[in-house]
Amino acid sequence: MFSSLFSTSPPADPHAPNFHPVASKFKKDELFGELTPKDTELLCTSSGFVTETQIFYTITEDGIMIMCQLIHSSVGLWYPTIQFTCKIFDPKTQKTTWKSVNVSNFTCPPTGLDKRSSKADEFSFTYNSKPGSDYPESYTIRANPAPDIQIFLEVSRPASVSGWKIGKGEAGGYSNFGPDSNNPEGYVIHRFWPRFKASGHVVLAGQAIPVEGPGMFVHAIQGMRPNLVAASWNFCHFQSQDLGGVSAIMMEFKTIDAYGVKGAGSGGVSVSVGSLVVGQKLVSVTAETRLPGETQSPDAPVKCRVAHLKPALDADTSYHKPCEIQFEWAGPSLDAEKTKGYKALLDIDLGTVEQPKGLIEKVDVLAEIPKVLKMAVNYVAGTKPYIYQWINPAKLTINETSSGDVLEANGFVYIESTFIS
Repeated sequence: MFSSLFSTSPPADPHAPNFHPVASKFKKDELFGELTPKDTELLCTSSGFVTETQIFYTITEDGIMIMCQLIHSSVGLWYPTIQFTCKIFDPKTQKTTWKSVNVSNFTCPPTGLDKRSSKADEFSFTYNSKPGSDYPESYTIRANPAPDIQIFLEVSRPASVSGWKIGKGEAGGYSNFGPDSNNPEGYVIHRFWPRFKASGHVVLAGQAIPVEGPGMFVHAIQGMRPNLVAASWNFCHFQSQDLGGVSAIMMEFKTIDAYGVKGAGSGGVSVSVGSLVVGQKLVSVTAETRLPGETQSPDAPVKCRVAHLKPALDADTSYHKPCEIQFEWAGPSLDAEKTKGYKALLDIDLGTVEQPKGLIEKVDVLAEIPKVLKMAVNYVAGTKPYIYQWINPAKLTINETSSGDVLEANGFVYIESTFIS
C-alpha cells in the first residue's frame, strides 16, 4: 500500500472509476452488516499511511459531552504515533476541558486480552464480554492524561442495539480508493455501536462529576494519507431517552477532485452512512452516494444526507460555516414485519458567526496533530483544516413509513463539520 501511494501510472481507461463507495456496493436490504469480533480489533499497523481511531462519545442527561479517543497513526517511514485525547464540555458553564497527549508504553493487546483492548501509562480501554446478558459487550475506560484530569467510565452496549457496518462480510464497510477495488491505493471504514449506556465519573481539578447517560462508539480507519481521503467531513450524534431510547448517527465524507466514479477529476463524491435506534432497538441502517451536482427525489426510499444551510464566511477560519444544518435519514426497517421503513429529520440552528449557538470549539487541526504526521500529510501552502464542534438541544422527528405514525424525541445532538480544502 505504501508504494502504491506514490504510483504515477494511470489506469488503462482514464474515465474508469478510481473511487468505489461503500454506499453503492450493497442493495438497500443488504446495508446492515453485524459486527464480528475482528471488526473492532485494532490493527495497530506500523507500515504505510494508516490512521486508526477508537472514539467513545457520551452525552449526560443535562447535556455534558464527554469524548475519549485513541489515535494510532502510522506514517510509513516513522514509528507510529499514539495519542490519547479527551474533551469534556459543560453547556451550562460553557467550560471546555481538552487534553491530547502522546502516550507512553502503549500495548495492544494487554496480557490476557485480545486486540479490542489496549493500554498505556495514560489510559486503558478494556473490552468485556458477557454473552447472553442484557448488555453482552462493554468497555471499561480509565484515563489520567494530566494531573488534574481523571476519567472512569463503563460503557455497555444493549443486546437490542447491534453494532453495525455497511454490508456483511470482510468487504463490508470499506470505501476503496484507486482503479482496482480489490487492490486499493487506500480505503476508509467505519464500524459503530450506535447507542450505549455509560456510567462512571470524571474528576476535573479535584472536583468529581458523576456521569450517567447514553452515547456511541466508533472504530474508524483511514488507510491512506489524510489529505487524500476527503475535502470535508460531517458527523452527527443524537441521543435521547424518549420513546424508550433513541439514537440517530451519521458520518459523511466528500472525496477530493482526484477520486471519483468517472476517474481522476470527477471527485466531490459524498458518501454517507448512518442508523436509527428507536425504542432501544436498532431499527434501520442506511447509506447514500451522491455524485457532484446530483439531486435526488425527496421521496427516495433510501437517504442519508447532510445539508449546510445559510453558509456564512468565518474570518477566523476562512471557511463558510453553516448557520443551520439538516440531517436526514430514510431506510428499510430491520424488522420487516413491523414496518417497511423509517424516515427521520433533524434541523439544528447553529447561530451566526458572531452569535453562535452551541459552539464548543473551532479546532485548528494542524495545531493538534503530531509534527511527524504534518510532514507526511504535506498540505499545500495556505490550506488550514478546521473542525467545528457543536452540541445543542434538538428534536428528532421520526416517521414509520408503513403506519404513517410520526414520533418525536427530544435530546441532545453533537455535530462536527470538518473543512479541509
